[in-house]
This record gives sequence, C-alpha cells and structure tokens, in this order.
Amino acid sequence: MEVEFKEDKIIFNRELSLLDSFVLDFTENLEKNNMKYVIVSGYVAILFGRSRISEDVDLLIERIPFEKFLEFWKELEQNYECLNTSNSYEAYNDYLENHHAIRLAKKGSFIPNIELKFVKNDLDRYSLEHRKHVKLADRSLYLSPLELQIPYKLFLGSEKDIEDARFLFKLFNDNMDNALLRQFLTKLKIPDYNIERYLGDLDEN
Repeated sequence: MEVEFKEDKIIFNRELSLLDSFVLDFTENLEKNNMKYVIVSGYVAILFGRSRISEDVDLLIERIPFEKFLEFWKELEQNYECLNTSNSYEAYNDYLENHHAIRLAKKGSFIPNIELKFVKNDLDRYSLEHRKHVKLADRSLYLSPLELQIPYKLFLGSEKDIEDARFLFKLFNDNMDNALLRQFLTKLKIPDYNIERYLGDLDEN
C-alpha cells in the first residue's frame, strides 16, 4: 500500500473493508451536522493495514449543546441505535456530559460500534485541534496526530496497544515530527527503556 503525504494530508487508496465503510458512513453523518470529530485508538492502525480485529471505533467530538445533539440524535435514529440507552437526554447528560462513551451501532447489530465521547482533557483537545486529514479513495477521515497516537498507545501498555504503536511508527517514521513525538513521550512519562525497546533509538531516526 502506497501512502502519499501532500501538504497536511495523508492520501492512499485500497479496497474498503466493511469496518471502513461503517466508519466512513458514520463520520459523514458528523460532517453533515457540522460536528468536529477525531478518530483515536485502535482503528488508526487498522486503517493503515494493521491486521487485527476491532469491534469498536473510538471517536472524540467537540462539546456541543443538547439542542444540537438532539438534532443529530433524531437523524441517527433512522439507521443507528444507541446500545447504552434509547433516551437522548440520558445519552447526553448521563453519559457524554459525565465523560462516558455512548455506543452506536447500525440497527439490528451490536458490532461494529462507535464509542463516542466529548473531549475531556488537554490531550483530547490537542487531538481534535490538530487532527490529520486522511483521504482514502475519494472519501475523507480525520485522525489523531501520529506523534500523539503512538505515545498514547505506549502509555496504555497492553500488548495490542504496543503493537499498534510499533506498527504506526515503522510505517510513518520518516514523515513524523520527531521533536513533537518526543514531547508527547515525555508528557505521558514513557520510560526511556520502553521507547528504545519498542521504537528503537529515536536519535538515529
């Protein structure tokens, strides 16, 4: 798979999987409703070819008032259902406002599903404000910056998260801002021995 970097975009082309189509359809609903979003976590690696299974896709959105959320909810109800609650007020106030995710899936299905959350901290806000535009075929997605995504995966520390980090670093090492990568590795207090173990010697890259 050939990946092209052009200005502030990542451009590539491949056949869409069922998961890709699910994510693209959902994010196009967000775009249509003028809701700024960013995709974080496991799907970022899967999008670029990492071979592993994921049943959920994590999306962060800017905090919006209930009235705007309600409009979005009513539109979603035509094709999607919330797995947490069928009540829009509860979805907004009990989940999103309390920094919990609501899970959204196509009607009649449990997987795959979207885990939708409001941004809640500085790292979330950075991801949203500095999101990366990805062009896949003739469609678009917005992802967390790789310089943050890789350290965050190491911070999470599970085997699959570490392998996600290693996969993304190997694929995009030549096109990343290493100073920014180091900044987030430091901010998330990733030990030097883990950086060298999983990413290698950054000074040589």
